Amino acid sequence: MTAGTREQNMPAAIPNAARIMPGSTAIAEAMIAAGCRFFAGYPMTPFTEVLETMAARLPEAGGVCVNAESELEAVGMAWGAAATGTPAATGSTGQGLSLMQESLAEIVYARLPLVVLNMARAQGDYFQATRGGGHGDYRHLVLAPCDVPEAVELTQLAFHLAEKWRSPVLVMGDYYLAHTHQSVAIGRPKFPALPAREWALDGSSGGTGAAKLISPLSDAKQRHAAGRADAGYDLAEFYHRHVAVMERMVAEEPPRHEAEFTEDAEVVVVAYGTPGAYLRQAVRELRAEGRRVGYIRPITLVPFPTEAVAEAARGARVVAVYENNQGQMLDDVRLAVLGTVPVRFIGGLSLDPSGFGIAPDLDVAVLRRRLADVHDAALRDAGVRNGEGGS
Repeated sequence: MTAGTREQNMPAAIPNAARIMPGSTAIAEAMIAAGCRFFAGYPMTPFTEVLETMAARLPEAGGVCVNAESELEAVGMAWGAAATGTPAATGSTGQGLSLMQESLAEIVYARLPLVVLNMARAQGDYFQATRGGGHGDYRHLVLAPCDVPEAVELTQLAFHLAEKWRSPVLVMGDYYLAHTHQSVAIGRPKFPALPAREWALDGSSGGTGAAKLISPLSDAKQRHAAGRADAGYDLAEFYHRHVAVMERMVAEEPPRHEAEFTEDAEVVVVAYGTPGAYLRQAVRELRAEGRRVGYIRPITLVPFPTEAVAEAARGARVVAVYENNQGQMLDDVRLAVLGTVPVRFIGGLSLDPSGFGIAPDLDVAVLRRRLADVHDAALRDAGVRNGEGGS
């Protein structure tokens, strides 16, 4: 694919009549509609179905899909494709993403756009996604949809943001998202046009004496060849340049979130991804019963919607956090409220014997009881403090 603006490289629209399809199929078709023309991965449930759909559909759109030998090869192939200016993506589940961490860090420093999927098992990969397991001072954007239509929207947004910032963007999914069937329309996304990919290694500068260079280390050799006086490896200067880009990216991309009933809530619950949809319904049912509870769901995990969480918690007696893990986003919520309100964890790792992320306690009735218990305890505590009870 030749370099050009995003509009010039957009594919023909996929018919956008709503269809019922599993999330894995919808995500794959959303990537193709967004312009993805190279995809590589290694099969691992619940990522496998995305890879299978890309293998079936991407060649029809003029792209290439590779079933790699492992996740190490998959991210390396995607890295190479991205360097040519081809919109590229890869992914796995959390275990496979562990093998990609070094490459993801270096791709950030090489300033390459790449979309990465994590079709996770449960929610144990929050730290991996938001803190990263690679080396150095790198950050990249992380988006967390709660259902199939939102996964389509955010996956297509990820391609735009990856190219805008020349950085990996990670989309956090899970077993439910991959296998739930929903009605969704997939069309060509409309985003502002982006500059031409002048940086892409398209072969046009070879032999000119000013060949383009993409490197996770430095462009010092290129400067030396040009006779620059500051030639030589100065990795500190190189890293500082990239930190500045990352800081601007995090500052300029507004953190996305969804919130309901937080204005007068005595208890505010925070959840992300698929569990967020269950907590939203539990809150709506409790509000219908007259309980003053509210809900906020971070959609962008990096940057985290710190100010929005703090504002939602203002005036609440308790903030509850649900995650299908032992408590990871919990840290970011505590940092957001900075001790102004108690934070109570109401989640916990919940898996069936397969370990694929099917949570027996991810049930609206179960979550309603947990929230009601937190609300009751908050009201009892308030009564004791106000002299209305206790001994």
